[in-house]
Parts: sequence; C-alpha cells; structure tokens
Amino acid sequence: MKTYEVNFDGLVGPTHNYSGLSYGNVASESHGHQASNPKEAALQGLKKMKALHDMGFKQGILLPHERPDMQTLRALGFEGSEREMLLQAGKEAPAILAAVSSASAMWTANAATVSPSADTRDGRVHFTPANLTAKFHRSIEHPTTGRILKAIFRDETHFAHHPALPGQGHFGDEGAANHTRFCAAYGEPGVELFVYGRSAFDTSKPAPKRYPARQTLEACQAIARLHGLSEEHVVYAQQHPDVIDQGVFHNDVIAVGNGNVLFYHEDAFLDTPAVLNEIEQKLKGALFKAVCVPREAVSVEDAVQSYLFNSQLLWLEDGHMLLVVPHECEENPRVRAYLDQIVSSGGPISAVRVFDLKQSMRNGGGPACLRLRVVLGEDQLAAAAPGVLMCDDLYEKLVSWVEKHYRDHLLPRDLADPSLLDECRTALDELTQITGLGSVYPFQLT
Repeated sequence: MKTYEVNFDGLVGPTHNYSGLSYGNVASESHGHQASNPKEAALQGLKKMKALHDMGFKQGILLPHERPDMQTLRALGFEGSEREMLLQAGKEAPAILAAVSSASAMWTANAATVSPSADTRDGRVHFTPANLTAKFHRSIEHPTTGRILKAIFRDETHFAHHPALPGQGHFGDEGAANHTRFCAAYGEPGVELFVYGRSAFDTSKPAPKRYPARQTLEACQAIARLHGLSEEHVVYAQQHPDVIDQGVFHNDVIAVGNGNVLFYHEDAFLDTPAVLNEIEQKLKGALFKAVCVPREAVSVEDAVQSYLFNSQLLWLEDGHMLLVVPHECEENPRVRAYLDQIVSSGGPISAVRVFDLKQSMRNGGGPACLRLRVVLGEDQLAAAAPGVLMCDDLYEKLVSWVEKHYRDHLLPRDLADPSLLDECRTALDELTQITGLGSVYPFQLT
C-alpha cells in the first residue's frame, strides 16, 4: 500500500488585510496598515497548489475562517445588532476589530500538529489543533480549525482528534510550524522533531529577551503523549533564543525537513550537534542528511527577509528534494547565490521552484506557512473528504469563486464595513457546498 505526504494549503480568506498584529514577526509589523489585495492573495495561493498538483504531488485545501468573528466581539461586551457591533468596534476598539477580522488561519502550518499512523500507538493519524495562545487574533482559531479537520478526516477508524491544549502560556502551542517528521519512507515509522523556544517550568533554560518564545517544551511533550508517540519516535530541540530575538518566531523560519533531509541554518538550534546526533540515532534504517547553511553565506537577517527556510521541501520520485521558495529569495543576492550553489553541488536538494506569494509574505508567511502536511496511506486518503483534494475541476471552481466573492483592495478601516461580513458569509457558505464539508462555521451552526 502506498503512503503519501499530502499538503493541505490554507485558502486565503476574504478579509486578508495588513493590520500589523504579530509582534515578533518582522514582515507583519513592517507592512501594518497598508492596503491588501485579498483576491490576489487567494489566487496566488491557488496557483501554487495547482502547480504542485500538476507536478504529481498530493494537494488539498483547508478552508478559511468566518471573519469578523462576531461571537468573540459579543463575548468582549459589544452589543446590539451585528451591524451595530461592527460600527462600535471600529470606532471604539479598532485594534480588537482588526484581531477578530484577521485572515491568519490561511497559515495552516499553525493549524495543528499531525502524527501519522506509522508513529502512533493505536495506528491512527492524530490531530491536535494549535491553541496559538501567544497572539489573541490567532488564539480564537482552534474551534473552527478543529471542526474543519473533523469534517475532512471523519472516519474514527483512521483518524483521532484531540482538543487544543489548555489556552495559557505554560502550554503555548504553534502547531506544525515547530514540528518536522523524518523517515526512510512515509509509510514507515519515523522520528518527530518538536522544536520549542522556552520551557515554562525549567527556568534554567535560556530564553529570548526581545521577542516572546511562542512554543513551550511542555506543549511539545503533551502533544507527544496525546498522540501516543514512544520515546524512540520523538526528539525535542530548543530553538536558539538569539535567533528568536532576530525575528525567527517559528522554527520553520530557520529550518525545514522532510524524509531523511534537514535543511537548516547554522544558528537554528541551541545545541545543534546533540539534535543532529539524536535524530540520526533514532532514524534507524535511513541515511540522515543534514544540510547546514553557514551564517557566512546567509545571515539570519537574510533568512528572515527572504524566508529561505520557510520553504517546502518536497520528496521527488528519484529520491532528491525539491525546494519551493518565495520570489523574495531571488531578490536577495546572497540567498540567490546560495540556492544556485546548493542545486549544483550534487547534494540531496536537486531543484528549486520559485512562487510569487507576496500578499502572504507581506504579512509574514511564506510557502511553508501556507501548508499543513498530513501523511496518509491509500485507505486513509480514500477516507478523507474528496471535495478538498485538488484537481482540475476544483481549481477552476475555486478560481471562479474567488473572482466572484473577493475584494481587490482592503484597508484596516474597511473591516468595520457590515457588508464585508455579509460578503464573507456568502462566500464561505458557497465554499462549503463546493467542497461538500457541510456546516463548519458559527453562522451555519446557529
């Protein structure tokens, strides 16, 4: 039976905007309050999905969330009709309105942590939605994320779903952006690397001083327990606190792995030799290949500016890797030179594919942010909802859907426009019909 890595990309939502909400994310902060183009953002993401599908990779979509989040506004004391609530929030609390209107669920690398059945004790694929407690605008995502994942992966004989971890700082969890799986083949037992920025209980471990460390060791350990992972399948590694203070808010901004390859920056981890040794020792039967990018070739600043490591590392049929990078990598001369060098070196990364994702990049998310990797056997793939799996027909329907429903210009002040809420709901209601997922949004459940 064949086993596949399926990339489920987040479909950018109709309220995609630049409100500069993510402290510690340099791109998000620097583009705050500029005009966004939700239509272009969604089409850019779809173009990448379709291109990878056409190359033979398994590709799916995850749905955007209902925004603005009216339930959260009401819970925060805004009263009256929905129109009145939006106008009140826009006038009295625009920062709160921006937070409950964020389309950040598009970055599905933060949607959940997923462990494939080859690693888990009960032989099922396990999902835990991320609580994303570090940022208010993201902490409200996990209820809808959980419903969408359950709607796609319904069959309890194949899939196990856990609630998000307790929503406070001790168990801060940012999902797959800090999780990587290594294996000799997708269907064989692998090693799951959990990267954390700090420990909530062990204060002897160093921590960043400028920016917050969003992922805790305790969250990583809890997910490993929930997913039924044995010690031989798990490695915990601390992200270097100095790189967090330079804007590396998730591990996927400084390292990416797949199969038997880890592509990482020299300064990614606090104790790199120990991390590499443990992965190699536990990855039995596979020749582990660690590709280190030296700081002399690409600085941390270059990595943050270009999102070199926030790339997709895709396993080709010939055993080599394809690196999918944003256009910004071509614009940085040092990064471009390094990519030319690595492709010609004869190493495990044999090709680079560049995509224009500037709408996402301006808000701090590259190719890797936009996808959640789910390893599925043929029977598990057959049990997943077929309406979210990319094909020519779905692509054409989604492009038409975006062209019909999305605006091409949005400023943060437009979030108070009651018609935007109506537009969003109309679009999402139609999207659930296109994908066949049924009722997953609050406005459909009331």
